[in-house]
Amino acid sequence: MSERLPDPFTNSISRRNMLKTITAGTLMAAFGTNGAYAAESDKIKVGLVGCGGRGRGAAADAVSNENVQLVALGDLFPDQLDAAKQTFAERPKDKYNIKDDHTFVGWDAYQKVLQTDIDYVILATPPGFRPMMIKAAIEAGKHVFAEKPVAVDPAGVRTVIAAAEMSSKKNLGIVAGTQRRHQPSYVETIKRIKDGAIGDIVSGSGWWMQGGLWSKPRQPNWSDTEWQIRNWLYFVWLSGDHITEQHLHQIDVMNWVMGGPPKYALGVGGRMVRTDPVYGHIYDFFSVQYEYPNGAKTQCMCRQIDGTYGRIGEEVVGTKGKAIPEKGITEGPNKWRYEAGEKAINPYEQEHKDLVESIRAGKPLNEGKQTAESALTAIMGRMSAYTGKVVTFKAAMESPLDLFPKQLQFGPMPVPPVALPGKEEAQPA
Repeated sequence: MSERLPDPFTNSISRRNMLKTITAGTLMAAFGTNGAYAAESDKIKVGLVGCGGRGRGAAADAVSNENVQLVALGDLFPDQLDAAKQTFAERPKDKYNIKDDHTFVGWDAYQKVLQTDIDYVILATPPGFRPMMIKAAIEAGKHVFAEKPVAVDPAGVRTVIAAAEMSSKKNLGIVAGTQRRHQPSYVETIKRIKDGAIGDIVSGSGWWMQGGLWSKPRQPNWSDTEWQIRNWLYFVWLSGDHITEQHLHQIDVMNWVMGGPPKYALGVGGRMVRTDPVYGHIYDFFSVQYEYPNGAKTQCMCRQIDGTYGRIGEEVVGTKGKAIPEKGITEGPNKWRYEAGEKAINPYEQEHKDLVESIRAGKPLNEGKQTAESALTAIMGRMSAYTGKVVTFKAAMESPLDLFPKQLQFGPMPVPPVALPGKEEAQPA
């Protein structure tokens, strides 16, 4: 149950608590990735947009690779940028070489980072900003590492899918922060599921059940916009609600197991404990049933309420047994357990390693469409819970819903009402 949780503007809690072990050769074989390297003198330069705790952590994961260096920073807020500069100034120059003319602040900071000599950019801002930044990065000819989710509404999902298509044509990589796709125990477990170890898939379950998270007290000089961005978890235009921002991990695993997104979602949810306006307008809990093209159904549940039962993980049931990807095991006639190899692998470093190696091999990984579809799967679950209606994947993909402000500026920004199922006049998303 130890997973990096959100922190102001980006996420913060250490990702070092999910170490798994496997030989590097075994992992590369599992992915089928060409592990060839260019000459070691070929330095890969990285830029970071979003300098909070999650961004700083992702930067450290990126530069853990040989001959990879962080050279540019960008953030909306000066205090976030200054904190990152101070942190990185104390680290080795061969890994962190950030000149003053490569640090930027403001609404256009991401554009200025993309104009520098970086090879790939880490996008760790609140998720609502991600579609436009992914699009801009691909247009600028940069490889992308984007934290999840890559979008919070259907309009953003379509933007990311289009950017993924563009990246394929330009031979650019897009890797997302769905680190389970790069975690050896998950890779090996799901490979066995797909090879028939538990028979035909009947159903699946996913849980992200935990306590409440942080909130930042509003300061007198903060406008509505700044207050919302600094407390981005609690506003749908920024986070997509916690089913999208956090529970996406389990939803993505279900899509991975099933080989693609579901046909429909039928969900419930509510706001029972975090009712104070400081928590914006998101829900406390969701429970969503998804049905996939093969007829299998999954039940995905998430909750952020203090003092309640906690579990983070997944189970998949088949005609011949059961698999628990979070534990790396299958049960039944083909009982199996993932065993550690010789070298410790941090999946949060591994996702950057896989991107770096694919770039050097000239075959950049492109997870854009897959992670956009997982984001939409979470979004359609939210839409169903908010409205009380069944939502199909097709309807969600074609929905005109676009939550992003038409003009970005500090100033007034009313908070939409809390969604009330069956009440069309109270639907923030």
